[in-house]
Amino acid sequence: MRVYPAFFRAVFSGMDPEKAHKIGFDLIKLAARTPAGPLMRRAMRPSPTLRVRALGMDFPSPFGLAAGFDKEGSGIVALTNMGFGHVEVGTVTGRAQPGNAKPRLFRLVKDRAVINRMGFNNDGAAAVAPRVARAREVLEKAWGQNRPVIGINIGKTKVVDLADAVDDYLISTRELAPQADYLVVNVSSPNTPGLRQLQNIDSLRPLLSAVGAAADDAAGRHVPLLVKIAPDLTDEDVDDVARLALDLGLDGVIATNTTITRENLVTDPHLVTACGVGGLSGAPLRRRSLEVLQRLHSSLGPNGPVIISVGGVETAADVRQRLAAGATLVQGYTAFLYEGPFWAARINRQLARTLK
Repeated sequence: MRVYPAFFRAVFSGMDPEKAHKIGFDLIKLAARTPAGPLMRRAMRPSPTLRVRALGMDFPSPFGLAAGFDKEGSGIVALTNMGFGHVEVGTVTGRAQPGNAKPRLFRLVKDRAVINRMGFNNDGAAAVAPRVARAREVLEKAWGQNRPVIGINIGKTKVVDLADAVDDYLISTRELAPQADYLVVNVSSPNTPGLRQLQNIDSLRPLLSAVGAAADDAAGRHVPLLVKIAPDLTDEDVDDVARLALDLGLDGVIATNTTITRENLVTDPHLVTACGVGGLSGAPLRRRSLEVLQRLHSSLGPNGPVIISVGGVETAADVRQRLAAGATLVQGYTAFLYEGPFWAARINRQLARTLK
C-alpha cells in the first residue's frame, strides 16, 4: 500500500504549492543529513542492471530528475539518495534573480499537472558552482566511479536584453562548466520574456557555438552540451533543431520543456484561467513529448546525439516507452510532487524486474 498519495491529500494539497515544495525539499535534505541518509542511499540505489552509457559517462539508471526541482544545487546528494540516476540542477542564470511575483506555482490535481511561471528564481551561477563542486566530492566518496551524474541547466538573466544574451549565457558557462558533468542551454522556458525567440535557428547557432567553446575552455575538458527545446515547436522546427544539432556536433537534445497550451484538461476551465500564464507540465504533456521524441529520433538517426525525453513521465511503463522510442535517458519532475520521495526508487525496481 502506498502511503504518500494519502499524505499528499491530507497535508500538501491544501497548502500553497511553492510552500509545500520548500517544505518537502527541506525534509528530503534533512533526512540526508541524518544517520538515515546512508541507509536510504543503499536501499534506493538502482540495480547494476540499469546502468546506461551516455554522453561519455555511466549513469546508474536511465531515469533522472529534470531541471526545476533543485534550482540552486542545494540538495543534489539528498536527491540522488532517492534513486535518481542523474540530477539536473537549474535553471541557473548569470546573475542572481528573485524570479516572477508570487503566486507563481499552481497545481491542477485532477490532471496531475502543474502550471508555473517561476521565472528562473535562483542565487546565480557564482553561488551555485561551489555547491555543485561539494556535491560531486560527496558523491564520489559515497559511490565511487558509478556515482549519479550532475547536469546543470543554464538560462538567460531576465534583465538582460536578447541582444546581449550570448554574453549572459557565457557568464554561467564559465562559472559552472568546470563542475558540470553535462551542460544544458535552456532556450525554451515560457517564463522569461523573449527567451523562446532564441530557439530560432539563426539565434541558436551562435549561442550554442559560443557556449560549447567556452565550456570546454573553462573546464579544460570536453563538457557534453545539450539544448532543451519546447513542445510547442512545429514538427518542421524540430527537424531544424535536429539538423543544427548534427551540424554543430551537439552531444544531445532534451525534449521537452513545459507547454503554453491548455488543451485537453479536465480541470475546470475557470480555475485554469485563474492560474494565468505559465508553463504547463505533467501528464497532459505526455502525448506531445512523445511525438517530439519520435520526430527527433527519426531526424537524428540511431547514431546521432543523445536524446533525453521529459514531459508527462509518471511510471516505469512511461520510461520504457520513451527508451523504446529512441531516448537514451528519461527525466521526470511533476509526478515527483504527486508520488513522493519513493517514486524514483519504485520506477527503478520495476524497470529492473522488466529487464530480468
